[in-house]
Amino acid sequence: MTDVPSARGAEVGRRIGVGLMYGLWKPRVLGAWRVPAAGPLIFAVNHSHNIDGPMVMGVAPRPTHFLIKKEAFVGPLDPFLTGIGQLKVDRHTTDRTAISRALGVLEQGGVLGIFPEGTRGEGDFASLRAGLAYFAVRGGAPIVPVAVLGSSERPGRLIKTLPPLRSRVDVVFGDPFDAGDGSGRRTRKALDEATERIQKQLTAHLENARRLTGR
Repeated sequence: MTDVPSARGAEVGRRIGVGLMYGLWKPRVLGAWRVPAAGPLIFAVNHSHNIDGPMVMGVAPRPTHFLIKKEAFVGPLDPFLTGIGQLKVDRHTTDRTAISRALGVLEQGGVLGIFPEGTRGEGDFASLRAGLAYFAVRGGAPIVPVAVLGSSERPGRLIKTLPPLRSRVDVVFGDPFDAGDGSGRRTRKALDEATERIQKQLTAHLENARRLTGR
């Protein structure tokens, strides 16, 4: 069995995230009460800023293990990210080690964080990859949609991919839902159908979150 990332490390990461995110920006967290207090869970997060992962890690009510592209694990960040329970994934191949470790998180009742669009983009859940459906169905984990709505449209940013410092960043947690059809099937067709269901749910959540926050 592949080593499962440290749950204690993820809790340390959460505490670091809290300090950093509240120190640099003004997070406003909505719907955190919707997050189940225990059991396997997947956060499906839209991705338009570099701070999306650390922001969710810091404000979520439970420690989170994010699947993060291996390119981010450079220099001293490698042992740091590994130490706080984050998962290195090679996006250009079937990374069986990352898959095994991610399923291990769910088997132990932990929270897996996924950017289902694969890369940072418009953050609108327009193109989902099947990986999210696979983990949800195989791991028997409900999905909580998470919308991170920052201030990327405003001028005054020191770094293009980050919201302006001390600006408000909204993090909106949605209702948990099951991706599968209840049959437990993991065929390509079943996963494609699950991906469609997920996309509808995530897109609807994002629209609701934008209405709720005025973003």
